[in-house]
Amino acid sequence: MRKTSKPKKTKPDNFIMLPTVDFCFKELMQDEKVRKGLIAALLNVSPTEIESTTLMPTILRKRYPEDKYGILDVRVELKSGVQIDLEMQVESYEFWANRSVYYVSKMYTEQIKEGEDYDKLQKCIQVGILCFSLFEDDKCYRRIALCDTESGEEYTDLIEMHVLELSKLPPEQQNETDLMKWMRFFGGTCEEDFKKMAEKDEYIGEAYEALKNMSEDEIKRMEYEARQKAIRDYNSYMHSAERRGIKSGIKIGRDELLKQQVKKKLAKGQSVEVIAEDLVEDIDVIRKIVEGL
Repeated sequence: MRKTSKPKKTKPDNFIMLPTVDFCFKELMQDEKVRKGLIAALLNVSPTEIESTTLMPTILRKRYPEDKYGILDVRVELKSGVQIDLEMQVESYEFWANRSVYYVSKMYTEQIKEGEDYDKLQKCIQVGILCFSLFEDDKCYRRIALCDTESGEEYTDLIEMHVLELSKLPPEQQNETDLMKWMRFFGGTCEEDFKKMAEKDEYIGEAYEALKNMSEDEIKRMEYEARQKAIRDYNSYMHSAERRGIKSGIKIGRDELLKQQVKKKLAKGQSVEVIAEDLVEDIDVIRKIVEGL
């Protein structure tokens, strides 16, 4: 019988994957113990209270052809029926609030079919782990729910969003919450950071072990690096497009200003030759503007 070769394990000095890269984050969430620890921290309960966590399909269903697709990073269902969408977002995203509301709304409405009762609807939670600042204050974590705008009384807990802003993590303190420990783990940038947090929590310790194993797996490392390259290429393209847009905008602005100046001088009865001389422009350029007015 032919033997199948196992993926080689190789770990260059100091190389370890970063959980903020979505490939790595998704791989970590394949471990049920890791999922259980993180979800318990988000819900502020003991991990022993989380009976089971089941990974669900991450592509949100389209009811109509014109509907927009939604592809989640990690979608989990608890034994109680509660669904949780976990998203890792590294780059600043202008419409993050819109996207998170869209995701949680789609998850919520997907639960029942036509003719079914509303009592079948279970709680849906959208979790955004962000490497950029979404709000202007210093809070690094917030839970957002539907509330009365005057009294603050919660309308329902069936839909809620959690926002974790890793860029706002304060200096480490004693007796931090489990969630704060997870945030520090996700925000780590080297093995020493991960190891330090692993020593403080059994479930983060499991995540650290999974992280080390992934980093030693040659195939997974190639996938990780391919994803990193794709992110870098995309960012480079966007920055280049932004620069081109700025240059284009400046040129459009200059052309419009010149056009307005020519119109004013024409209204005063000035000739094309005089306008070109006054504005220090080529006479053919001025003549073309006049012809287009």
